[in-house]
Amino acid sequence: MYRVFEALDEMVQTVEQAYGVPMTANCMVPRNEMLALLDDLRNALPVEVDDAQDVLDQRDEIIRGAEDRARLIVEDANAEAHETVTRAREDADAMVADAENRAHTLVAKAEDEAAHLVDTAHRDATAMVDRASAEAARLEAKGNESYQRAVDEGLAEQHRLVSESEVVRRANEEAHRVVDAAHTDSNRLRSECDAYVDGKLAEFEESLSATLRAVSRDRSAIRRGAGATGASSGGRTHTPADSHDYGE
Repeated sequence: MYRVFEALDEMVQTVEQAYGVPMTANCMVPRNEMLALLDDLRNALPVEVDDAQDVLDQRDEIIRGAEDRARLIVEDANAEAHETVTRAREDADAMVADAENRAHTLVAKAEDEAAHLVDTAHRDATAMVDRASAEAARLEAKGNESYQRAVDEGLAEQHRLVSESEVVRRANEEAHRVVDAAHTDSNRLRSECDAYVDGKLAEFEESLSATLRAVSRDRSAIRRGAGATGASSGGRTHTPADSHDYGE
């Protein structure tokens, strides 16, 4: 680069010291000396200048290639985001359906158990009543016994039957308690399922938002890079072929 500046200084000095042409702004410079200085200048220019000119000549193709790659990156990101959202929705629907099926199964099982308990309690009560009726008939058949004894035994049997009906009442209460507990468990499972699905969707939403932000940053970076290249390509590099219009 030192020889470049040296040749330019010599050319400027030669032009400044050249004889002027009367009545014009032209001057007379020694052709051979100027051509020699231009050859020195051409030979002294670094190879990087030609490489830079090649890049400028191919800038449109480079920009188009970068835009094509950017468009492909954005399309791939959009496709991946769409696939992620679709897969997340499918997983969420599957989890909700599975949770609902489990809840329905638990409710049906609890209802079946409650119905079984109620039926068992009714059968036990009926059996108890039948036995009580048989016992009352047997006591009534023993008419040869004293009236007071029969009355006393009848009262005792009546108290016993009242006590057995208390067992039936407690069985019904237990059946209702089991049904209420089953409904409570079903509601709790549904709430836990909704919370789990909502958490998963929130994680997918955060992942998708991060991907979109990354895509937006890449697009912005690409646009900034394209703008800087376009601005730098506005100038024109002069080559030795633009040469010497000094007048003779």
